[in-house]
Amino acid sequence: MAQPAEGPTDGPCSTPPDACHPVDEKLHVSRLVPAALQHIAAMYAGVVTPPLIIGQAVGLDAAAQTRLIAAGLLIAGLATLLQTLGVRNVVGNRLPFVNAASSAGIAPMLAIAENSATGHQLPAIYGAVMVAGLFCLAVGPFFGRLLRFFPPLVTGVVITLIGVTLMPVPVGWAQGGDKEAADFGDMRYLALAAFTLVVILLFQRFARGFFKQVALLMGLLIGTLAAVPFGLADFSALRSAPVAALPAPFASGAPEFQPAAILSLCIVMLVLMTESSAGMLALGEICERRTDGATITRGLRTDGLATLVGPVFGGFPTSAFAQNVGVVSLTRVRSRYVVAVAGGALIVLGAFPVLGAVVSLVPMPVLGGAGIVLFGSIAVSGIRTLSEAGLDDSSNIVLVAVALGAGIIPLAAPAFYADFPAWAQTVLGSGISAGALVAVALNLFFHHLGTRDSARSEVAALKSP
Repeated sequence: MAQPAEGPTDGPCSTPPDACHPVDEKLHVSRLVPAALQHIAAMYAGVVTPPLIIGQAVGLDAAAQTRLIAAGLLIAGLATLLQTLGVRNVVGNRLPFVNAASSAGIAPMLAIAENSATGHQLPAIYGAVMVAGLFCLAVGPFFGRLLRFFPPLVTGVVITLIGVTLMPVPVGWAQGGDKEAADFGDMRYLALAAFTLVVILLFQRFARGFFKQVALLMGLLIGTLAAVPFGLADFSALRSAPVAALPAPFASGAPEFQPAAILSLCIVMLVLMTESSAGMLALGEICERRTDGATITRGLRTDGLATLVGPVFGGFPTSAFAQNVGVVSLTRVRSRYVVAVAGGALIVLGAFPVLGAVVSLVPMPVLGGAGIVLFGSIAVSGIRTLSEAGLDDSSNIVLVAVALGAGIIPLAAPAFYADFPAWAQTVLGSGISAGALVAVALNLFFHHLGTRDSARSEVAALKSP
C-alpha cells in the first residue's frame, strides 16, 4: 500500500505504480477511460439537474433550456479540470475531486425566481450567485476557523432540508410538469413516472458493477424509450439545437443584485464550502494523502472562481460532488487524471449543445420518477449525517427539531410569509435558508455561547462526512 504523501506533485507519474503516489499515477488508457466513464455516469444526472429545474421554473423554451444545460456541463468540466490539475499553489486541490453546480442552491434560486418579475428572474439569480462566489473567495482562506459553526448537526439539517424541500419538484414533473395544462396529473404521466421508478429499482436490485452504478441513467433512458410510442417524447429540441456552440456571455441579460437574494445564496455558499471541505478531508483519507489547510484553501478557491465566473455563461453555485467521492472509495482508482479526463469529457458535452439537447428529450414524467430517487437520496444523506451528530443529547434533538420545523414551514404553508417584507420572503421562503439560519443560531446558543467546548465542536465538524 502506498504511503501517504505530504502534498501534491506538479505532474503525472507514469513510473511503476509502487514508485509514485496513486493520486499522481498516470493510468493506461485501457483503465483510464472506463474509470472516467464511471465518474461521468455518477455525476451526469446531478450536473444537469439544476439547469433543468431552474430552466423549467423560469419558463425557458427548449432552445434556451438546451443552452443552460450545455453551460452547466461546460462550467463543471472546467472547474473539475482546474481542481484536479491545479495552477501552481494558487487554485486546485490536485485530488480526484469533481466540481459542478450543486443541488443545494436550487431551492433558494427558485425562491429568488418567484420573487422576481418576469424577465428578471435569471439576472437576479446570476447576480446573487456571482456575489456568493466573491464571498467564497474572501472567506475561503479563513474557513477552517468557521468549520466549528457547521458541525454535522448543522450540515445534516441543511442537507436533509435540501432533499425534502425539493421533493415537490419531481412530484410536479411526474404529473406532467405544466400545472396550467388541462392534462396535468393524467394517469399516463403517472404511469410513466412509476415505470421509470420501477426500472431504477430493478437495476439497483439485480444489476452488478457499472450497470448498478448507472441505474438512474438507465431509468431515464428506458423511460424515455417507453414514452415514444405514446407520443410523450418531444424531439423538437434535438432538431433545432446547434451541433457545436459555446455559451454566449450574459445571454439572459446583465446580472441584477438584490440584497435579499444575495444573503440567501451566501448562506447556501457557506453550506457548500462545508461540504467541499468535508469532501476534501474524506478524499484525503481514501487516497492516503494528507489534506491540510492549504489544500482546502486551494480547493475552496476553485469553488469560488467557478461560482463567480459561471453565471457569465449560465452556471450556478459550484461545489463538490459527494457521489464521486463514493466512486473513488468504491473502485479504489485514486488517480486524479481519471477525474481530469471526466472533466474534459464534460467540456466536450458542453461545447456541443446537440448532446445537451439529448437530455432535454427526457419527458417530464420520466424525470419525475427519477427525481424521487435523486432528491430522496439527498435527504437520506442528511439523515446519515445527523445520525453521527449525537442525537442522544436533548439539546441537539431540540436544535434539529426546531431547525427542521423552520425549514418545512415554506413547504407546508407556502403563503406563511406572504405579509413579510420582500427581502424576508426571499430568505425565509427558502426552507434551506430558513433552516440553516435557525440551525446555526441554535448551535451557537447551545454549544458556543458561554461554553468551553468549541474545540470539540471543531473536531466534530472536521469529521463531517
